[in-house]
Amino acid sequence: MTETTPTDAVATPRALLSKVPEVTVWFWVIKILCTTVGESFADWINMSLGVGLTATALIFTAVLVVVLACQLRLSRYVPLVYWLAVVVLSVTGTLYTDILTDDLGVPLALSTSVFAIALSVVFGVWYARERTLSIHSIVTLPRESFYWLAVLVTFALGTAAGDWTLQLTGWAPGTSVLLPAGLIAAVVIGWRLGANPVLAFWLAYILTRPLGANLGDWLASPTTDHGVGLGTAVTSGVFLTAILATVIYLTISRVDVMEERQSERISAVTTNPTRERIMHGYYVVVAVAAGALLVMAAGHPHAITDNEEEAAAAPVTSTLAAGQAQSHFPPAELTKFRTIAQDTLSKVQAGDQPAATTRIKDLETAWDDDEATLRPMDETAWHALDAQIDSVLHALRASQPDPSTEIQTLTALLNTLR
Repeated sequence: MTETTPTDAVATPRALLSKVPEVTVWFWVIKILCTTVGESFADWINMSLGVGLTATALIFTAVLVVVLACQLRLSRYVPLVYWLAVVVLSVTGTLYTDILTDDLGVPLALSTSVFAIALSVVFGVWYARERTLSIHSIVTLPRESFYWLAVLVTFALGTAAGDWTLQLTGWAPGTSVLLPAGLIAAVVIGWRLGANPVLAFWLAYILTRPLGANLGDWLASPTTDHGVGLGTAVTSGVFLTAILATVIYLTISRVDVMEERQSERISAVTTNPTRERIMHGYYVVVAVAAGALLVMAAGHPHAITDNEEEAAAAPVTSTLAAGQAQSHFPPAELTKFRTIAQDTLSKVQAGDQPAATTRIKDLETAWDDDEATLRPMDETAWHALDAQIDSVLHALRASQPDPSTEIQTLTALLNTLR
């Protein structure tokens, strides 16, 4: 998709060369790669390394300030700096949403609504001041500042909306990729048929966030959870390598340098106000259809196997005594698991089942990521702890969760990990 408009030039002495890339197929490829890294890399640092959400967010906020300062000081588009900023923004936006959900207990429906309103405000102020939202107009410092603020909010909004969708539907990681992919295809069809290119661009930009996040979850999730089983570390490494290779290619080829494609872009611009209005109505229909699909999915019980139901009702029978896990596995790793379990228990006791279900996913991911390290240390102890964690997961994910069973399984796990 190419976002174009013929009246974007800024004729002032302070205008710079474009600070952003041309919207080619490479733009969308690397954007999806960046959003996938935002999900998997944030999870890896937060859970696998045991840094914690708040500390990870502070680290990436500091990195973001440095990277954006470098980007804003440039007078032209430099692929390495630009895409590094996008990667860091992706991770940071994800972390901000996770803090609201996991640490502060803000419902995903609320955070999604707040971020949507915030993005509308950013776009409104941007347009009121500059009279355009086109990325082909990013040639002054104020416009670039609005652009990066909008990008940050789109990442946070996409994360919240994607997580809220999964919470409503209970879809498996692979299935969850289909909705944002289908919506992006619908946006592209509308653009090809005459929708406003600026609107189409920003709609697709927002939707690539849940697409990349769901793709990252699918690749990183274990095969027992209908994922590919790569883990967050491998997924992050693969996609970071792909991003670096693409950036190197763009730096050498310069195929996405806007000034070198300007005549091609302007000659291809066509506008038809009537067709734009028709396509905007089409977008409304697509949005209503997507909402109806989510309502239908939310109204059906989330899929769960008979074995999981039985496990949820069964008492915990671990071969590890209270505190015994410390003698088999590194204390730092157990502290990480214990923190997640304690957070989940607090949410259950507060009656916030959706937040508890979301938080326990972190335990599953962290445990699966550490399997290759912990399992060889003591096979018997690993299986015992694995069974106990499975009991917790089944209790939290039952079609009709029983708080007493959830509290029982979580308390037993915490006693083992202490």
